[in-house]
Amino acid sequence: MNTTEFQQNLTDEFCYPDNNNSCTKRFQRSSGHVFLFFLLSCISVTTVLLNLLVIISISHFKQLHTPTNLLIMSLAVADLLVGLIVMPVNILDLIDSCWYLGKTMCALYPVLNYISVSASAGSLVFIAVDRYIAVSNPLFYSTRMTICKTSFFISLTWSCAILYNILFYLFNGHLLHPDMINKCVGECVVVQTHAASMIDLFVSFIGPCFAMLFLYLRIFKVARYQVKSINALECDNAHGRGVKSVKNKAVKTLGIVIFVYLSCWIPYYLNSMYVQSLSSMSLVWIVLNWLIYINSSVNPLIYAIFYPWFRASVKFIVTCRIFQASSSKFNLFPEPF
Repeated sequence: MNTTEFQQNLTDEFCYPDNNNSCTKRFQRSSGHVFLFFLLSCISVTTVLLNLLVIISISHFKQLHTPTNLLIMSLAVADLLVGLIVMPVNILDLIDSCWYLGKTMCALYPVLNYISVSASAGSLVFIAVDRYIAVSNPLFYSTRMTICKTSFFISLTWSCAILYNILFYLFNGHLLHPDMINKCVGECVVVQTHAASMIDLFVSFIGPCFAMLFLYLRIFKVARYQVKSINALECDNAHGRGVKSVKNKAVKTLGIVIFVYLSCWIPYYLNSMYVQSLSSMSLVWIVLNWLIYINSSVNPLIYAIFYPWFRASVKFIVTCRIFQASSSKFNLFPEPF
């Protein structure tokens, strides 16, 4: 190997070969890394497609324009942003540990990242509130949960998510000085102190989780009482079985959504409680963040399993029948619900 070829191989190890202050690439291309990037890319594409199906279904079919489904669509929008923006940027950063998106995106990316995950958590809380009202006071549900009120709740969720994350990274210093920790060009490191992690623990995790668990326990208690009342009245007809089925499905679906949410988030916040300073370049940070992101992929699958309207709408979308005249008025509930 001559001197020129040797120097070329050396310069190929830098993020920016023409910059003397450039960072070096930490990861070597191997079959294991190629498989990892392919797997993460598939997760990102799947997340985008599944959440797009949810958004198109609810926005297109008039039969799905209900307060509950608007909250589900808000959750799907947050999950879509995770798959469309957050995951690809993470994959790009993992390819060779180089940041190619510049200083401005380095400052904004963590904010955009956690706006989506915060909005997702807020949407789950309001979905739990909606289900609690529907189960505990079904006769007054239509007056208490209207499209207008639900739209206000959705706006409130996103406004709080945006405001909180901007203030969090503003006081953390990263938003104004994204390169204060960077040691070289081509690096974007976000360091979250233990104090900031504890504040975020209570605001972003303990608060929403307490609300969801409290509401779920109330829903379970009310649903069990109502099912016992139906059995006591010997209402063993089709209507009685239908009521019990609706109650059980509401409890089961919300329970699975909350269980998946806790399973994805608990490892991250447990780690933040015991680690004094967590760098965005650490392997632990990468694994725990991707566990949170995968939650955005799982939510649409839960709807596909438990909601017949989603499976019916997907068939219309995949077969392109939504382009037919008056397709928005198609019946997605062939049986009474």
